[in-house]
Amino acid sequence: MASRRRGTRGAVRRRILVTGWFSFRDGEATAGDVLALRRVEDVLGRAGLAYDVVWSAGFRPGHLHMEHVRPRAYSHLLFVCGPLHGEQVTELHRRFRHCVRIAVGVSVLDARDPAVAGFHRVLARDTPEGEPVADLAARAPARAAPPVVGVILTHGQGEYGALRRHEWVADGVTRWLGGKDCARIELETRLDAHDWRLSATPEQLESVLARLDLIVTDRLHGLVLGLRTGVPVLAVDPVAGGAKVTAQAHACGWPALVAAEHLDADRLEGWWNWCLSTGPEAARRIRDGFAAGAVPDNADELLSAL
Repeated sequence: MASRRRGTRGAVRRRILVTGWFSFRDGEATAGDVLALRRVEDVLGRAGLAYDVVWSAGFRPGHLHMEHVRPRAYSHLLFVCGPLHGEQVTELHRRFRHCVRIAVGVSVLDARDPAVAGFHRVLARDTPEGEPVADLAARAPARAAPPVVGVILTHGQGEYGALRRHEWVADGVTRWLGGKDCARIELETRLDAHDWRLSATPEQLESVLARLDLIVTDRLHGLVLGLRTGVPVLAVDPVAGGAKVTAQAHACGWPALVAAEHLDADRLEGWWNWCLSTGPEAARRIRDGFAAGAVPDNADELLSAL
């Protein structure tokens, strides 16, 4: 379904087709592109102008795609964000030659390029001939921020043999997470002093975890380190019948646990909602209990064992 705003009575009757690199069949949509589009949509909507947005079929399958567009239905074409170059942009000039064509918030590499010269008006964010202007994304309307979720999963632990459900759990959890409105960050508890993508110390990892709203994990230390930083954890035990993740959840008094054999969207959804509502306070209580030494561990008995 097209993104559309109806013109108000008395407005100039026109229909605008809004395009960008996010419109092409093999094009990609970046966060900056989409925010720039929202800035343009806000301006058009406030002016009461009717418009449709064309999306790449690969990015938004259920929306208006370029192959379904009837060019004669539009009086104007807007190209939003990105560099003006290449055959795909030039083709827009041929296909929509009857339209008033405007590029906004774009980068101009060469003003003589047919991709640039084909526009009636170019409102450039940067060009060799002029001063730069702030990118459209900077003033895009703000929306509510989704939760930031750390994802800590493992495909290993071969010691559990036939009881392993690790791949099945990881696939189920990630497919479910893919449909959630959240900012996902893939994390790893493994430390490495030479790989910049990994933490070199526990404190570096904990610094990241402490800034999250929620952790989803099938690892024992994903659970423990999350609670240690006071962040709610949605834990899934990847071993049939339950193993160390289940044991640790019980030892820490943490309820948000799903067994591999009971993994489904309803259970995940229920604990997701709990973790984002009641969970933060519960996680902070456990964190404070750790810090106060109220939760027993094996080191309490170590000296007597020695």
